[in-house]
Amino acid sequence: MAGRSKQWLLIGAGAIFGSLTTAALLKILSRKVGKQQVGRHSTDFLMHNGMNGKENPAGGGRTGCQDIHNGLLGFDLEDEVSSAMVPKIPFLLVALALLLAPPYRSIAGATDTLESVPDLQRAMYRNIKSYPCVRLLNLSGEIGCSNPGQEKVIAPIVRFKHSSDELTRLSAVLLPLEKLEGLLLRISKDMDFAQKVAGVLVESDGYRSKSLGFSPAEKFPQAAFAPYKNINYEWNLAGSGIMSNQYNFPVFLLSPETKSVVQELAGKNAGGTDLYQVIVAEFDLVMQTTKSHTHDSGSCLKEQTCLPLGGFSVWSSLPPINISSEKPSKSILMAVASQDSASFFRDQSLGAESPISGLIALLAAVDALSRVDDLNELKKQLVFVVFTGEAWGYLGSRKFLQELDLGADAVNGLNNTLIEQVLEIGSVGKGLDQATRATTFYAHAGGDSPVTKDMLKALQNASDSLGSDNVKIKAADVSNPGIPPSSLMTFLRKNSSAAGIVLEDFDSFFTNKFYHTNINSSSIAAAAALVARTLYILASGDVTVNLMTLNSIKVNVSLVEELVGCLLSCEPGFSCSIVRNFISPSNTCPSHYVGVFLDSPDTRYPEYADDTSRFVWNFLADKTSKLKGSTSSCTGKCNSIDQVCIGAEIEGKGRCVISTTRYVPAYSTRLKIEDNLWHVIPASSLDPMGSVDPVWTESFWNTIGLRVYTVQSGTYDRLILVGGVGVTVASYIVTIVTKSFLAKAVKND
Repeated sequence: MAGRSKQWLLIGAGAIFGSLTTAALLKILSRKVGKQQVGRHSTDFLMHNGMNGKENPAGGGRTGCQDIHNGLLGFDLEDEVSSAMVPKIPFLLVALALLLAPPYRSIAGATDTLESVPDLQRAMYRNIKSYPCVRLLNLSGEIGCSNPGQEKVIAPIVRFKHSSDELTRLSAVLLPLEKLEGLLLRISKDMDFAQKVAGVLVESDGYRSKSLGFSPAEKFPQAAFAPYKNINYEWNLAGSGIMSNQYNFPVFLLSPETKSVVQELAGKNAGGTDLYQVIVAEFDLVMQTTKSHTHDSGSCLKEQTCLPLGGFSVWSSLPPINISSEKPSKSILMAVASQDSASFFRDQSLGAESPISGLIALLAAVDALSRVDDLNELKKQLVFVVFTGEAWGYLGSRKFLQELDLGADAVNGLNNTLIEQVLEIGSVGKGLDQATRATTFYAHAGGDSPVTKDMLKALQNASDSLGSDNVKIKAADVSNPGIPPSSLMTFLRKNSSAAGIVLEDFDSFFTNKFYHTNINSSSIAAAAALVARTLYILASGDVTVNLMTLNSIKVNVSLVEELVGCLLSCEPGFSCSIVRNFISPSNTCPSHYVGVFLDSPDTRYPEYADDTSRFVWNFLADKTSKLKGSTSSCTGKCNSIDQVCIGAEIEGKGRCVISTTRYVPAYSTRLKIEDNLWHVIPASSLDPMGSVDPVWTESFWNTIGLRVYTVQSGTYDRLILVGGVGVTVASYIVTIVTKSFLAKAVKND
């Protein structure tokens, strides 16, 4: 629509300009000719009748001058009127052309009936659903994507089949996701080529596609936080590291439903069926930090052009902890998992394989243990923690340990010195061997202390108890430099003698080449059963394990499958029944990007906790709860400090239960907030990781959008304008010739 409208606009402008110019010239010319005609005809008439303005007896009393005005001069006025009609011809031609023009076809190809300005806008522009790569900052600089300046970026769409294809002009490159890595690496090395890339459009059917092989993380993700020296080890063989680079051009991942639309439009550009029109992409990805020239976390927080990454972790105990009890506290057996994942694209970070598979396994294990009787008789206190922000400097685990050091209300009931063992559930979605139907997991131990050996023995006993389920456990290769990237690193950096194990589906490197990308519900269910029985064995201490009780601990496979659908896809996504029983989600499609921290750090009931955190909090509070008589309804808070209100977001479903389930803020330990302003503070000696903390922040923006439409080339615009001027010149010449002819005709008469 934009191209056709522009044509008529230019033609009309030329016609109007020609009409106005011609009308003005004719007005001047008409007056000059009129004066000449008046003088000539007045003299001839008076001489012919021998009168000088006196009454004409035969003429009914009119004078010669009166006759001139009503007769001869009246002919000249008619001529002037006829001449004035000539400039109206272009208007009539334009109106006729518009009426006879065929119905307009929109950018999508459909015939549209335009009845209003919004209809016109919809016909001219097609908004494209997509997921942007955004600008992130740390203490040393920037990563991610942004428009290069303060304006939108507009460029014709060119589809690449290979990342080595060439460009002849500034273009928006469309290519498959598996080619993105090669393109970005080429841009970083070839500056001449980079100057022709205005933006990038990425095709994908979603992260569930097994053919992509796309891993934007480093080969050793977050190596600076490792509790050992060999940080050059490659855990992630497929890692490209493109997520850690800065790109001064926009990059958008197309949604599956809009991918075919953009491919079709790019095909039209490549076909060259219209030499004068081209379909362009308009990128609106202007970052506030770019506009204000704040290019690191320290300056952008000071100028308030960004916010720190963060959210809320969740912890819960089984059974609930009696905070007011005077009995000696039990030692703590902690099971942990992560709920966030890193991604090149902000709102498309499903992170199925790492770490959401571990989160699902933990939730299923809690469900299985919640049905065990006499948990109060266990020698150790079971505590479950789900961290967020782990993909961005282990924000959740580091802040959790800092809160323990400070004795904050968020961790009331826990004691740092009582944490005896930590079992972390990492990537467990790929343990199933389809050929042998055996599921194998690897135990990565954080040291070789006797307590750690007890954990390995418990894992083996749990594996044996599963019998026909064919779930195997193996110790990780001793040649590994240490534990893989995990929250346990935080505990080991805090206390090198801490006993802990990370349960993974790989040995020496990630078997899933889609790190922070894609799973098997059977493998997750097997991991959940292994974890649940291991925790029961460890929590029993030195007491002989009741085999009947151990064998009764079974995982609800249907629950695992439902959680996979809820947390790892858009269908059903957060519209699934188990989520809807607890919360009213803000989005149907789950996104496990950590987001930015918006709440007050000391709040017990956060207003801006994301959907995943709120669901996990409600789920754990429900499964670990102990009823005290009949439950009472609630809409937010409960009267007793030992109670929490679950399902409060659902009208009429809120109820108070006894449960020790809490939110814990998760953001950089090197940040503090005063007077609603964030400040970067020096690293604390109590936080060994503080010295290497990047302090991640995310830039503000006004709007983010992507749309496509048709434009015309500058050459064609100039041709159309010349055509309009040509109409003007032709109109003027025709008018002059006509005027001259009419003047001669009058003179001959």
